[in-house]
Order: sequence, then C-alpha cells, then structure tokens
Amino acid sequence: MSELIVEVVRSGFVESVHGARVLAVDASGAPVMCHGETATLVSPRSSMKPLQALGMVRSGLPLEDELLALACASHAGEDFHVEGARKILAEAGLDESALGCPEALPQHAEARNRAIQAHVEPARIFMNCSGKHSAMLATCVVNGWPVETYLDPGHPLQRAIRATVEELTGERVAATGVDGCGAPLFFVSMVGVVRAFRSFTLADEGTPERRIADAMRAHPEWTSGTVRPEAALMRALPGLMVKAGAEAFDAFAFADGRAAAVKIEDGGDRARVPVTVAALRALGLDAPELDELATSPLLGGGRQVGEIRVRRP
Repeated sequence: MSELIVEVVRSGFVESVHGARVLAVDASGAPVMCHGETATLVSPRSSMKPLQALGMVRSGLPLEDELLALACASHAGEDFHVEGARKILAEAGLDESALGCPEALPQHAEARNRAIQAHVEPARIFMNCSGKHSAMLATCVVNGWPVETYLDPGHPLQRAIRATVEELTGERVAATGVDGCGAPLFFVSMVGVVRAFRSFTLADEGTPERRIADAMRAHPEWTSGTVRPEAALMRALPGLMVKAGAEAFDAFAFADGRAAAVKIEDGGDRARVPVTVAALRALGLDAPELDELATSPLLGGGRQVGEIRVRRP
C-alpha cells in the first residue's frame, strides 16, 4: 500500500512532506492500518530495547521497577537517569569506566545547560543508552561473562539477545549492524516488531515479558524523560507500552494486544509522533491529551504560523 504522508504546512502552504510506513493491528492481530512496505527489512534502532532487556532478564539480570525501565530506555540524561545507571553499575561492582557507549552531554535541556555551566565534560554515563549498557554489563557480571567485549556480536550476551529477538519477532535476523551506541543492531521486519511488542503486553503476569512491560508502563519517565512524548503517551493511555527509536521509528502495544510500528522513511523525527497518534486512533485508542501530540506547531517570528500533521483524507 502507499505510504502515509505527513505534511509540513506553513502559512497555508505545504512546505515539505514525509512518507511513513505504518502497520497497526487489532487485539486479534489483524491489520487495521497498513501503509508502505511493512514486510521488508527495517532498522528499529532503540525500539528494540525491550527485546534486548528481555534477553538480559532471561539471562539473570536482577533489576525491577524503575531500574528495569531504565534498562529499556533512551533516556534524556536527567539526574535520576544518571544516578539510576550508576546504581546498576555499582550493584554489579563496576563503575562508568566499564561502559562502551560513546561520551555525550545530557539531552534534557536543563540538565545539559547545568552541565555546560559547571564545565562538566561529556561522559558515557550521560549518553541516552547508558541504562541499557549498564544493564548489559550487570548481566555479564551475573553470568561470569567477560565485560570488556560485551558489545561483540559473538559475545554470549549478544547471542542470547539475538536468540530472544528471533523468538519474539518470529523471524531470523536478516542482518546485524552497529547501533549508534555501539551495540549490535538486528534487522527484522515491521511485522516482526509488531509481533514482538504484542508478546510483552499479552504475557502472563510475573513473566519476564510482562515484568518489562509493567515496568515501562509504571515508570514512563524512566524509559525516555519527563517531557518526552513517549512518556506523555503512556501517561495518557494507561496500559500502553511505547518505545521510540532513532531515525524516526516507533513501536507500541496496548494491554489487549492492539499494537503498531511506525517508520518515517526519511528519518524525520518531527513526523513520528503525529503518525503514532494516528495509528493509536485508528485502533480506537484516544485521550484528550493526544490532541497536543497529533500535530506539532510550526513557528514564524515566534508565533504559530502552521503545523506538522498527517495528511487529511
């Protein structure tokens, strides 16, 4: 099917457009909304973090609640994110020097400004994937696996994660790349991503899958940040589990199995949330808070002169 189109409208004129692939399924798993080539390979980026965390939990990672949510996070580098990652490392007998992710400053504007004003240098612990990397290291310690090579695709940790990805997506990993944080990145289809996300929210209470879904839904600010749209969506729709990925990918599942995956073809992140809201609404999931996320204001001279929106029929 054709792509879904997102319009950038300025002063009444369409200035730019983004094409989107979307697959949304109902509680039975039947497609409700389908745009673009959803069966072809895709790079889900950080939307795969719940699957990576599941591989870790199954391998003995002893995290619960906020820290388990942080293991699934693309966090904003707020103080509680940084302290949480340090706590995961400390409990494993490690410090941030063991992290293999790149150095960065916090993404959260206030935290970043404080760091700059205090002349704090970029550090691995601030990087948005440091929660996942800390959890990976902790999993290695639990199992007696080497920590120095934990990002190698052949490492026991990464083999366990790959097996989990293949199980939940129902697909063989077609290719392995390198994510922005340095961790192995597994290429699958959007169909597989939707299948995997449904398995989290449909799992029985107390299972590793359900523990991850429950942690993310109970602590949405730990998986993203206090002002991120992913947290706003989960707060607005109790029962929703959503995880964003770089290059404008989104995946979500609701408690009853309704689920979707979204990919903006050109990687334009400004189009991602409006399409995700459209997929939620196509599945009958809505709340007043979603009105502010369905479009993004476009400014001119400091005032709104347009919007970014899904093309109207």
